[in-house]
Amino acid sequence: MLPIKTKINDRFIYFLIEPNVVLAYRIETHNYITVSDLRDMNKCETFEINDRDDFETFNHHERQGDEGKAFFVNQEDMNKMVEEINKHIQKYRHLKGLGNQSGAVHIVTSESAAGSLRVSLERPKTVIGFPESFSIGPLWKLHEKIGQSYRNEWLFENINYEQENYEYENKFINTLREIEDIANNVPIYIWYGNNADEQTGLRFFLYLLREKTNEIFLMNATELYERYGTNEEEQPYLHTSQMEPKNLRLFYENNNEKKPLSDRERMQFNQEWEKLSETKEVLRLWIDDEIKGVPEYHYDSLIIETIEKLHHKQGTKDYIKTGSVIGEILTQMDAYINIFFLEYRIRHLVYSGVLALKGIPKSMRHYSVKLR
Repeated sequence: MLPIKTKINDRFIYFLIEPNVVLAYRIETHNYITVSDLRDMNKCETFEINDRDDFETFNHHERQGDEGKAFFVNQEDMNKMVEEINKHIQKYRHLKGLGNQSGAVHIVTSESAAGSLRVSLERPKTVIGFPESFSIGPLWKLHEKIGQSYRNEWLFENINYEQENYEYENKFINTLREIEDIANNVPIYIWYGNNADEQTGLRFFLYLLREKTNEIFLMNATELYERYGTNEEEQPYLHTSQMEPKNLRLFYENNNEKKPLSDRERMQFNQEWEKLSETKEVLRLWIDDEIKGVPEYHYDSLIIETIEKLHHKQGTKDYIKTGSVIGEILTQMDAYINIFFLEYRIRHLVYSGVLALKGIPKSMRHYSVKLR
């Protein structure tokens, strides 16, 4: 199969997806897209041409679109198309100055926490949420393409993120672009908590920002909550994503006197990231104020003990929904834990013969387990 050819015409990108079919994609936003966005055919129009040579002179303004034309694009080619579109969006952002923020930039691990910050903080602002869980998966050379591919492969083979192929990869790369696009004249706030996920993310973000001269402020939500927070239910907050928007706003408003990171502090964090990026563990915990790698089977005994306890409650041993097992584990934890990693370990215990399976393990909602 011939590779898809591309061509730019102002705010349109043309893709030659078949020898005589051109897909014209209209860029209507300065926000980066993913494969799921590309499926929105309202931004696309197809045209029929005579052959591949006609593509060089093709202009959709001079043609009549073919509304009834059906076509197929495989996932890999669709991902390549997304990359081409995003490269053009980034060029357009820089050309039009759309990448320059007029207010502070806030960076946080978790799209959920990013949503809370967008709601709670006043404009103007830019919020960048990493679609990541840095407590799991390899970190080896993650700041380089080779490391990103290595991590993507591990996640694809082991973690059920319940989203389209390449969606995670698109979001990750798009977030790197957003950080690259940060203007040099705005302050940057990095939000994090005392858990392996956000502490690792903090060091990764600072490494990505190492060439930027912006003032950078750290917002430790765990410590700020202890100082200013209000939690009527008195439940422990293990991650910034669990905190209410009103608390995040309160933290920001009461932290105006905080000084930006010094060059020495930034260098220290960068060195810590460089050490982390040489590791290949796939599970990390926050222990004694340090990020520590542990064996991937670290939670296996807890999973088995939890299922035993649930069997005892049943009276007779029967299958238990995987989501219920994970929910029960979470009630016992006093530290943040990634639910998708727990599901991965439950599948591993199934494959290794410790647990019996009922259903199809395509997500934690689709199967049940019991001890053999």
